[in-house]
Amino acid sequence: MIQLQTIVDVADNTGAKQAMVIRVLGGSTGRPGKPRRMTAGVGDIVICSVKKALPNTDFMKSGNHKARVVRGVVVRTRNATRRMDGSYVRFDRNAIVLIDANNEPRGTRIFGAVARELRERGFMKIVSLAEEVV
Repeated sequence: MIQLQTIVDVADNTGAKQAMVIRVLGGSTGRPGKPRRMTAGVGDIVICSVKKALPNTDFMKSGNHKARVVRGVVVRTRNATRRMDGSYVRFDRNAIVLIDANNEPRGTRIFGAVARELRERGFMKIVSLAEEVV
């Protein structure tokens, strides 16, 4: 699971290389007895702050010292994800793909493998762009 302040890799060609999770979208409203959701798994949408990016990209404008805030969907997690058939899938690094307001990927290429659970969550464009679906 990915929680707040987790450093994740960016697995697309938008120019961002690393980001830090600052909010997990979804979950409850934080009523008594039902705490606010603070962890994300494969297919969940998170809000991130870009920490490392390639030079001369939209994320590293000259004179702007603040980090860019972006939305992303989790495509790989180090924590094992259990599937309906009883098997588990686990990756060696946490990774996200940056998305826009319509949940479409911002990049045109996706690097590395992505989990099959993205298909069930409706991220078909990400699944079709991925090198490998595990």
